[in-house]
Amino acid sequence: MAKRLSNESAIGDILKEFIQVNKLQDGMDKIDVQHAWKMLMGNGVNSYTKEVMLKGSTLYVSLTSAVLREELSYGKQKIIKMINEEIGKEVVKDVILR
Repeated sequence: MAKRLSNESAIGDILKEFIQVNKLQDGMDKIDVQHAWKMLMGNGVNSYTKEVMLKGSTLYVSLTSAVLREELSYGKQKIIKMINEEIGKEVVKDVILR
């Protein structure tokens, strides 16, 4: 059972404790990565994006445009860096564009 926090605890501390105790961090990271992709890539890329999925530390992105997939493949390291900076921690280590 989790330790009881005092009544004066900040809501952020309580939420962090809840996420940690219930082992929800992986799911939160998946949501954060999807949100970061949408924010960073903009409407142009998002209109060709079918699916953004994080498995382990690999980000899988399904695209409907072969040309866009080729263009983005040249900037994989930049994409990884931008997403990790947006999230505030190193979650993504590789990007697979399909």
